[in-house]
Amino acid sequence: MNTQFSDAQLSHILDQSLIYQCACPAQVAKHIIGLRDLFAYQQACLNQTDTDVAVHQRIASDAERAHAVLEACLHEILLLEKWDMQTLTMPASLQKTPRTL
Repeated sequence: MNTQFSDAQLSHILDQSLIYQCACPAQVAKHIIGLRDLFAYQQACLNQTDTDVAVHQRIASDAERAHAVLEACLHEILLLEKWDMQTLTMPASLQKTPRTL
């Protein structure tokens, strides 16, 4: 599976989103991680019967395609929101710290 973002980068995006209360990039990052898990699971299951092989190959193939689409989506979201693409830091204009009671 080709990846544009490493697992560490996706985790960093999730962390940024949790700290600053901005959920949209985190939602996409979370689903990218889920697709990676789905793909890996299907790859591990390929030693089953002939029917199972076809099923697992289909799921893995579609997960890989969906992964590519969501990675492109995440990249575009980060550009639109003007994240620092080197550090994957959210811009100050989007940072909202949690309210204290």
